[in-house]
Amino acid sequence: MLRALDIRDMLIIDRLELTFQPGLNALTGETGAGKSILLDSLGFVLGWRGRAELVRQGAAQGEVVAEFELPEGHPAHAVLAEAGLPGGEELILRRVNTAEGRKTAWVNDRRCSGEVLRALSETLIELHGQHDDRGLLNPRGHRAMLDSYAGAGDQLVAVRSAWGQMSTARKALAATVAALETMRAEEEFLRHSVAELDQLDPQPGEDADLDARRRMMQGAERIRDDVARAFALLGGDGAEGAMADAVRWLEGVSDNAGGQLEQPIAALGRALIELGEAQDGVNTCLQALDFNPAELEQTEERLFAIRALARKHDVAPDDLSSFAQTLRDRLSKLDAGDADLSDKRASVDAAQATYDNAAAALSIMRHSAAKALDSAVMAELAPLKMERALFRSEITPSDPGPEGTDAVAFTVATNPGAPSGPLNKIASGGELSRFLLALKVCLTGDDSARTMIFDEIDRGVGGATADAVGRRLAALAQGGQVLVVTHSPQVAARAAHHWRVKKQVTGDQTLSTVIPLADLDRVDEIARMVAGDTITDEARAAARALLDA
Repeated sequence: MLRALDIRDMLIIDRLELTFQPGLNALTGETGAGKSILLDSLGFVLGWRGRAELVRQGAAQGEVVAEFELPEGHPAHAVLAEAGLPGGEELILRRVNTAEGRKTAWVNDRRCSGEVLRALSETLIELHGQHDDRGLLNPRGHRAMLDSYAGAGDQLVAVRSAWGQMSTARKALAATVAALETMRAEEEFLRHSVAELDQLDPQPGEDADLDARRRMMQGAERIRDDVARAFALLGGDGAEGAMADAVRWLEGVSDNAGGQLEQPIAALGRALIELGEAQDGVNTCLQALDFNPAELEQTEERLFAIRALARKHDVAPDDLSSFAQTLRDRLSKLDAGDADLSDKRASVDAAQATYDNAAAALSIMRHSAAKALDSAVMAELAPLKMERALFRSEITPSDPGPEGTDAVAFTVATNPGAPSGPLNKIASGGELSRFLLALKVCLTGDDSARTMIFDEIDRGVGGATADAVGRRLAALAQGGQVLVVTHSPQVAARAAHHWRVKKQVTGDQTLSTVIPLADLDRVDEIARMVAGDTITDEARAAARALLDA
């Protein structure tokens, strides 16, 4: 609910403070008094696009502050949270426009963009009038209005969920198809590479082993003779024999040496053991150096084959085994691709069927609600002296989407047999106002959180029709807040709160002000609206009759 509006130095307003109330609030005044300026100022603080030059002549800047009351659960809370702005039960919007045209906005004392203001305004204010392109005249919102009237919230959730699942399934199918196409493009390479790797079957660490074996075989001829000569010198005809003879000679005389040979004999025994180990090692080396020349060729061939494959696939030789497994896995996926593709297509078909069923159920709800809404609007048009007019909610097929497969547009025909068309294309000013009012009365309930503003919606009507307009505006205001800018005494008389917009000329300066009216003042203002500038007793009596009706 809009609680207060503070305007400074905007157009012909120097300073104006207004406090609004729940229920129906009427703004009246002579033509040109400045009623539209109030709406321009409110639209400015809400971020709406309007007049380019708003700052009062001679002022450095203009400023508008709007204060709103936000009950728990109001949709503005979600907008504030998404924008990272402070919330609470009170929302204060402030916007400044300098004489040079620079605009700056604050929400609860935090700087914000015009985009955020406009997002908030969608949840705060609903403007209806003959130039309303944000509310009922905008066909883009008609489907949502019909859905709200139908109470189709749960079915909409089902359709959106089904659409999301279908989109996910389609993306998964597309990804599978793309992956299979990529793999099929390299199928020949995969099969050839896997066969080549499987035939060679390289093992981790094999490259180093083969390289060491190759090096040893390459140097075997050069070192084998030296190793053999060393082995001969260590044997029985060499060091081993000499040491054995020495031990035998020393043991033969040790008894007569008074124990002095025991340690040397023991040391020679240990040396014989170490010598035997050396002989074994050298012998093992000799056996290793005994190789078939063909073995060197085979070793080199395998080593070069492993390294060639590693270069071909740009991997380390020790990684060839794991790389081969990777290729095998890709080949397995390719071989299993048809089955996977079939599963993905089945998922898409199932998701499509779920979406089609949900969208069809929603469409049935919309067609049923459209008939009910058409009947309700037609019933409202009769008291508004438009009983011959026709209102129709047209539902036509549209491209499938998260909101279903229907396009919705509200159309009218002002007379039987006349062609139907969009509200703002067919109806005249007065007819359009009454169409909008009848439609809004039928759709009320979905926008109870917003303040509704009707800008001269009673233009072109009078008498009983204007009274019917006033009664419907008063009904709309119950439990909420409605602001109406009106020239109709019948409408003004139905207001719970009444302000008069007045223009004053002081010296060479023209200023507009807004005056709250008490009961006696209301009588005079409504009498003025009935009779004109000269207020007669008869006009006052008529005004009292309207207020008491």
